[in-house]
Amino acid sequence: MTTHAPAARSAEDPPPTPAGPTGRAGRAGRSDLRPLLLRMHFYAGLLVAPFLLVAATTGLLYAGSIQAERLVYAEELRTTPGDTRVPLEEQVDAALAAHPEGTVTAVRPGENPGDTTRVMLTGTPGVEEGRTLAVFVDPHTGEVRGALEQYGSSGALPLRAWISGFHADLHLGDTGRLYSELAASWLAVLTVGGLIMWIVRKGGRRPGARGVLMPERGARGRRRTLSLHASVGVWASLGLLILAVTGLTWSTHAGSSIADLRTAWNQTTPTVSAGLPNAAAEEDHGDHGDHGDHGDHGASAVGTGGSGWPAPPGIGPDGAFDAADAAGLGGPLEILPPADPESTWVVKEIDRQWPTNLDAVAVHPHTGELTDRLDFADYPLLAKLTRWGIDLHSGFLFGIVNQIALVALTIALGMMILWGYRMWWLRGRGSSFGRAMPRGAWRRARPWQVVSVALVLAALGWYVPLIGIPLVAFLVIDAVVGVILRRRDGTPARKVSERIEPADGTAVGGPAAPEVAADPTGTPAEPAAGTSDGAEGAEPAGAAPGR
Repeated sequence: MTTHAPAARSAEDPPPTPAGPTGRAGRAGRSDLRPLLLRMHFYAGLLVAPFLLVAATTGLLYAGSIQAERLVYAEELRTTPGDTRVPLEEQVDAALAAHPEGTVTAVRPGENPGDTTRVMLTGTPGVEEGRTLAVFVDPHTGEVRGALEQYGSSGALPLRAWISGFHADLHLGDTGRLYSELAASWLAVLTVGGLIMWIVRKGGRRPGARGVLMPERGARGRRRTLSLHASVGVWASLGLLILAVTGLTWSTHAGSSIADLRTAWNQTTPTVSAGLPNAAAEEDHGDHGDHGDHGDHGASAVGTGGSGWPAPPGIGPDGAFDAADAAGLGGPLEILPPADPESTWVVKEIDRQWPTNLDAVAVHPHTGELTDRLDFADYPLLAKLTRWGIDLHSGFLFGIVNQIALVALTIALGMMILWGYRMWWLRGRGSSFGRAMPRGAWRRARPWQVVSVALVLAALGWYVPLIGIPLVAFLVIDAVVGVILRRRDGTPARKVSERIEPADGTAVGGPAAPEVAADPTGTPAEPAAGTSDGAEGAEPAGAAPGR
């Protein structure tokens, strides 16, 4: 190992605290858990950062696709406003005349002047399974303006649907979904761990809020990169945690665990009953586990109607629309035809922007009376939180402000990852990537700390397998490598532990370990204005690879 001379200290820097008899630094009250968090943060960030960088890049594209979709498909989505409107039934007839092989599953009337009506069809040739063909009809003339493949409950058209699939699974199917679940799983771990280390490190110097929230003034080199990485991570931490948690709700493995918990706690999303009151199949409000209503990343929601057309005798889609309007439903609506002779029309709000309007009514096909009603206010709490979380993650909950925030978060995440790799490069003196974090952190931690961390990680690993499996693999490999290195070097475990650099940045081990410098990462610290010692400390919040 190359021996480095200790970095020169400025006149304002206090002398290092002497090591005690155990070889540890003597700063009172400093937790021994921080080196362990630092080592985990380094390796987790190093290995997961490429996946996170891909997720951040594709997420940035998705955030911009919502507005881009309206520009690219303006011909289908918009028409010249008029004073008269063609009945909905005639608009559906026009869509079927253009695509007679299709089966009507839902109708979305245009909400605002100039909006076209969407008629969703299944069974049309060339449409991918799980998707519908959206036929756009001018509500004023009944003219068909075009047809596009549509995906998801948000009605994503081809551009946004392609970007959504790229973000979710890189268009690799179920195997590709593992990448996004791995990224979301470890994003939360890295964010929380980075926050803890940065706040603990700064708290020891009593810098005030500015020292935690703002980059360090006058810092240079690797210290400046760390400061930028940290301060941006603190500002972005809440948003990153929200993205991580909401992203897991429709993941393959963690999403299944979340759905099981919601089912066990009776917190699934209810649905309005579409059975006629006198039908033998009548049921109370049903439940589902939300796997089909996860925006555009999960399975497509193509509606529950679909007996075909012409509409069954009775009120028709116009009568169902009028009944829902009289019941107080508003905003963008979706109308589902009866699935069979013993079913009702279903009209539901699909406004996913705050305040959320997702009320639904079942309308008798002959009398136009309401047979059932379900208001979003009556959803269980976790069902509401799931809906809000998905819409927030997808950029719909707060409209354009939400989308701008997503753009900012994805850019911040990408910058933190690049800063993390830069710190690792500078750790090697700018000519090669630096060495890893020191070994033996588990032996330096107190027993209750080890037990607490183990219990938390075990719980996370059980419910979020893509945290647990990689973590166990890393621990096993790390332990085996440690044994091999000790046997090769003839170094007992106790001596390895004694050579670990302390969390406060002071050298330990005395003459027996001359290679250990003032920086806890093993690189001599750079003197910088506005700092009290040479330690650069731990990685901050966010999903960067560390150092």
